[in-house]
Amino acid sequence: MLFTDRLFKKVEPVWNSYLEHPFVKGIGKGTVDKDKFIHYMKQDYVYLIEYSRVFAIGSAKAQDLKTMTIFANLLHGTMNFEMDLHREYAAKFGISNEELEATEPSATMTAYTSYMISQSQLGGVENAIAAVLACAWSYNFIGKELATWPGAKEHDLYGNWVKMYSSDEFTKIAEDCKDLINDIAKDKPEHELKVLEDIVLKTSYFEYMFWDMAENISMWPVKELNTHM
Repeated sequence: MLFTDRLFKKVEPVWNSYLEHPFVKGIGKGTVDKDKFIHYMKQDYVYLIEYSRVFAIGSAKAQDLKTMTIFANLLHGTMNFEMDLHREYAAKFGISNEELEATEPSATMTAYTSYMISQSQLGGVENAIAAVLACAWSYNFIGKELATWPGAKEHDLYGNWVKMYSSDEFTKIAEDCKDLINDIAKDKPEHELKVLEDIVLKTSYFEYMFWDMAENISMWPVKELNTHM
């Protein structure tokens, strides 16, 4: 059994819950509120900047040229192919690239990316791929499912999102991540595999929190602190 088969059994209930989430269902049905989608898109844009740092960490920690190249290609694909979708959507809403980059990170975005980066820095190259796996793989999982929904790919506003994450190009990004962790996991002892499994599970929980953040247009739980005594 491949390590990704083991991982999928662990995260499948969490990922199936994404498909029942009102925000994800709203994308598939074309009913999600535009303000919610704009909030999601801006948060996801700054998320992808931090996400890309993990690919850079993985490339730096790689023990061979093949692994280094895969991480470098994943970095390139994220910063260009995936982030281009966000820039295109932003333009539709009259939001400049500069405004996207100036987005104030939400609590969920900050916690999620901080966790990914810390885990990548604490361990070896295997931690880096475990940290990014849930995002790429689960988005492809969602995209392929939504692509089967009637009219999802044809929707004027959200169809491109569905087409992007169900596309052959993005599927390759997800498959490259899966292949990489399967290769790295081959000779790992069980206690190290459990560490990687835990990272993938926790990032899957963070993914759900990210959908919640989008649905609720949330930033930080305390908007303003009264410092006066």
